[in-house]
Amino acid sequence: MSRLIVISNRVSAPTAEQPTAQGGLAVALTAALREADGIWFGWSGATGETGELAFKTYDGVTSATIDLPEQDVEEYYDGYANRTLWPLFHYRLGLTEFERDFQGGYERVNRLFADVISPHVEPDDLVWVHDYHMIPLGWLLRQQGLRNRLGFFLHIPWPPTRLLTALPEHRRLVEALFAYDVVGFQTAEWLETFHDYVVREMGGSIGPDDLITVGGRTIRAIACPIGIDAKEFIASATSAEATRTHDRMVDSIDGRRLIVGVDRLDYSKGLEERFNGYERFLETRPDARARVSMLQVAPPSRASVQSYVDIRAALDAASGRINGAHAEIDWVPLRYVNRGLPRSVLAGVYRAAKIGLVTPLRDGMNLVAKEFVAAQDPEDPGVLILSRFAGAAAQLDRALLINPYSPDEMADAIEQALAMPREERITRWQPMFENVRGEDVIWWRKRFTDVLAAVALHEPAA
Repeated sequence: MSRLIVISNRVSAPTAEQPTAQGGLAVALTAALREADGIWFGWSGATGETGELAFKTYDGVTSATIDLPEQDVEEYYDGYANRTLWPLFHYRLGLTEFERDFQGGYERVNRLFADVISPHVEPDDLVWVHDYHMIPLGWLLRQQGLRNRLGFFLHIPWPPTRLLTALPEHRRLVEALFAYDVVGFQTAEWLETFHDYVVREMGGSIGPDDLITVGGRTIRAIACPIGIDAKEFIASATSAEATRTHDRMVDSIDGRRLIVGVDRLDYSKGLEERFNGYERFLETRPDARARVSMLQVAPPSRASVQSYVDIRAALDAASGRINGAHAEIDWVPLRYVNRGLPRSVLAGVYRAAKIGLVTPLRDGMNLVAKEFVAAQDPEDPGVLILSRFAGAAAQLDRALLINPYSPDEMADAIEQALAMPREERITRWQPMFENVRGEDVIWWRKRFTDVLAAVALHEPAA
């Protein structure tokens, strides 16, 4: 059996300090790594002089991490990954920063990863590279002589051709993807935008069976939506801790309906627009104070990037404005929490909520939507209000799909959800639940690795 080699920016393998893998992706990959005696490579998250890889094995899973110098973190991670590629791939050209130093740091760190990882890759290993931080890595591994089956999965959207061409040396970045054998996208939409770029900018051709040819190189590009660890999350929703959280939330809202949003603090999540939509609901429904209470959980991220500092300031101001204008002495319309919560606590919050408000402006998938569906009481499920611009909308199409830029549309959807009879809520929820349970993170991992394992070994250049 071939080993599985996973490479990503950060490593989420279990350790003695954190024995349980965090998040569905980590659960799926650690299970596969354990089965295949594989290794998960990535950055340690620490800064310092680059040294040898630090190998650790815990519970049958081996991880290998390396520190990065502070300059590399600034240029590769804070710079090109999060100030250039992230906003551009999320359609935010106005926030995208184009700095030659960023690009240099990005390529330098990817080359470092190729140099330190390639000696540890055996000829029959399957190599699976993850996300926008590592796009050039496959090409750099080929330069090291690797003929292994190489796969790449993009967890975020692929931008339209007209946006991507704003990136200096955009063609060079895309050409690097043709060093892989299989390239995966979250949805058919992102795959189609990739097709469009390849045809328009590279003169490529799209063939049958997901094959794409540019020049003399043919790869497979597939849509493969990631899921959650559904079995675990469904069980978590009725755990003792989740039940305590559920009861605590129900007591705190005093007979009102709970609306919940859970998002990393990021401009792509549409949090400011969500607050505006909720505010419009409060302004246009004088009886709202008797009916609803909203909880928004938004743990901070990337605090060293100015645009993230700005979005936090904007949300602090918006939450203060909403509560200042609408709160009563016995009711606060919006509870805004700037810290993460344990998954079992979140499961209890989701189960207590009658509305899940998931309204990103653009999202590769959005697993919060799937977690909300998984956590619901089958006899009395809540209603998912979902942005049509989230990748999850392709699978969870029985949600109330909205344009997150429209406060009136969001307010109307909240009203519709509050008025929806139980029978309709069940009818909408049931097929979404079956999708979340059937196409879970294990299904996603197996689908991708099965396709990768079926390709022939890479032929060396003549």
